[in-house]
Amino acid sequence: MSGYGRECADIVRAARQGSYKIGMILGSGLGALAEEVEDAVRIPYGHLTEFPVSTVTSHSSELVAGTLAGVPVVILSGRAHYYESGDPTVMRTPVETLKELGCEILLATNAAGSLREEVAPGSPMLISDHINWSGKNPLIGEEDEKRFLDLSAAYDAGLRDAMKKVAAKTGDPIAEGVYMWFSGPSFETPAEIRLAKMLGADAVGMSTVPEVIIARFLGMKVAAMSIITNYGAGMQTHALSHDETKAVALKGMERMKELVRSFVKEVG
Repeated sequence: MSGYGRECADIVRAARQGSYKIGMILGSGLGALAEEVEDAVRIPYGHLTEFPVSTVTSHSSELVAGTLAGVPVVILSGRAHYYESGDPTVMRTPVETLKELGCEILLATNAAGSLREEVAPGSPMLISDHINWSGKNPLIGEEDEKRFLDLSAAYDAGLRDAMKKVAAKTGDPIAEGVYMWFSGPSFETPAEIRLAKMLGADAVGMSTVPEVIIARFLGMKVAAMSIITNYGAGMQTHALSHDETKAVALKGMERMKELVRSFVKEVG
């Protein structure tokens, strides 16, 4: 670990005693979930060493520690992205902090574009695997041989089963698919979307993969979920925009909140 994770964990412990099992990273438009946390302390990223403050308007850049559905959780409300700095390790200290606080599980969420007609905007999609199309990796520069990380089961099968179980109880089963990471910040071209489909992707986005790699490197189990905010380029008649991403994510928030609360209760 870098050492900053321990320092930041000590800051959190000074504000709220206790240990935690589940850490979360909330993506674009999903920050309202942090308002569900009870007995919470809220620490701006700017008060935590080496925590990156996002330049994206829909990311609040705040750590929230407390309980959700009776389970101790730490939520990273907002993330920094590779496209903001060109640094794929930008979320390393925040993820290390979760690990230092005792989190065994990382649940990452994001906003994504669907490549499947039947997975429409407003729908959640459970991520079963990813394609790192960016070619960037947060473990570049690691000297320890642990850098040769096995990602054949990056997204834990047991956690995916738990999410599908709680979704089925609502009578509205969740879609599942492969997420493809593009660096951003520009949206993909129609040609890139056609290629992504050919390569087996079900959704595309600009985040999550670096945090997943870091979490697995640290020995955490990972689950991840996208809220679908649009179809990929060439699949809809209007232009893509971040305003649409934020607006549709907010509309899908209620269903996402219900799923996350039930998931946390199930695995916690």
